[in-house]
Amino acid sequence: MTQPTPTGSTVVDSHEAVTAVRTAVDAGFPATIADLARLVRIPSVSWPAFDAAHVAESAEAVAELLRGTGVFELVEVRRALVEDGSELGQPAVVASRPARNGRPTVLLYAHHDVQPPGKDEDWETPPFEPTQRGDRLHGRGVADDKAGVMAHVGAIRAFAEVAGDFDLGLAMFIEGEEEWASRSFANFLRENRELLAADAIIVADSGNWDVETPAITVALRGAVAFNLRIDTLAHASHSGMYGGAAPDAMLAAIRLLDSMWAADGSVAVEGLRSADLETPDYDEAQLRAEAGLLDGVSPIGNGTILSRIWAQPAITVTGIDAPDVANASNTLVPGVRVRVSARIAPGQDAGEAFDAMRSHLEAHAPFGARLTFEDVDTGQAFLVDTSGWAVAETRAAMAEAWGREAVEIGVGGSIPFIAELVAEFPDAQILVTGVEDPDSRAHSPNESLHLGVFKRALLSEALFLARLETRSAS
Repeated sequence: MTQPTPTGSTVVDSHEAVTAVRTAVDAGFPATIADLARLVRIPSVSWPAFDAAHVAESAEAVAELLRGTGVFELVEVRRALVEDGSELGQPAVVASRPARNGRPTVLLYAHHDVQPPGKDEDWETPPFEPTQRGDRLHGRGVADDKAGVMAHVGAIRAFAEVAGDFDLGLAMFIEGEEEWASRSFANFLRENRELLAADAIIVADSGNWDVETPAITVALRGAVAFNLRIDTLAHASHSGMYGGAAPDAMLAAIRLLDSMWAADGSVAVEGLRSADLETPDYDEAQLRAEAGLLDGVSPIGNGTILSRIWAQPAITVTGIDAPDVANASNTLVPGVRVRVSARIAPGQDAGEAFDAMRSHLEAHAPFGARLTFEDVDTGQAFLVDTSGWAVAETRAAMAEAWGREAVEIGVGGSIPFIAELVAEFPDAQILVTGVEDPDSRAHSPNESLHLGVFKRALLSEALFLARLETRSAS
């Protein structure tokens, strides 16, 4: 089906071969969507407050799908200890088919756990009942990242149908706790290194430029998150008797948190750096539409809009533990706890970034407020080396599947475990692809998957596998 070019890369050797893969994808697509819907119905939220049995059920369902492809010699559900050794992480699925005759091995990654759904009333349809409206399928995890799982499964099915008994090596790692900090990821890699070693790794957990244009993610921001407790009083006191003299923790928290931003909303923490990345055109109107800015609300920051998202740090307060309005008594609040989440520019170490934030907060604590830092999570940023053959083959497969060239994009979000993949497999070429588009609303209510994007992403991967079938691993 494929033949090597003089430079050693491979091409699909005929229009008929491409058509055969495309036909196989089309024929299998209804079953792929049905399998995706079955996965979405499993509420596999990996956060501690949710039932871990659902994550285990999801892992078993994924394992059955991989066994059903008929191509793997091994398919197992496995766990590893979290990094501090205190407990086992959530179940992941691994599968392996060794390469033959000098062919390369490709490791396909996705995750089967999902974010919490949030409030039911914020959803137009039940979050764990996949519902198609127009050309989009709605449900929690339908895009992030169970569609990534099914893009791998569907691509393997189509490729195997056309190629027959192929020589390409395949490994799969379908993680079960990506949405809860991938706490056992590093240990899992170390324990399963031989099984997962590959020449190229596809991480299917990102997005595309729009519903008509594919993308390869080449830059990801790092992440720093922590709980910050601000205390000013030994106990609550009557706000009428002591207000105006004794500083309450809410006042201290508001003053302290505000110090992290400049007047235009850009980050004002000394030591947090920006990266020098080229960004394509992206105007305020597109930001307003995609982010849902209300009329009259202005963007924040400075520089090009995409540089603010891809190449500059950002800080968000994602939660506050304090009395709610319904229970607000007339008292001075003695302590407040907040969750601070930061995105770190590519090129900056996440530990260095946390140190900068901690130093800033300690230096700006008003009224001598006592600060306590808890539950610190860090993840490294990542820049993709686009010079290797795997990127070239992916570009060619995407152009064939989508009918237009892929663009290189940065992503404001983070995939911290990629740094651990690099550490464990330093010689592997890593590609970050995905099935999302700007309206997928991953992590938000009414998450959805554009079915046209999904099919083209699946076809791209099937063609990528076909292109590698006669490539040498060297």
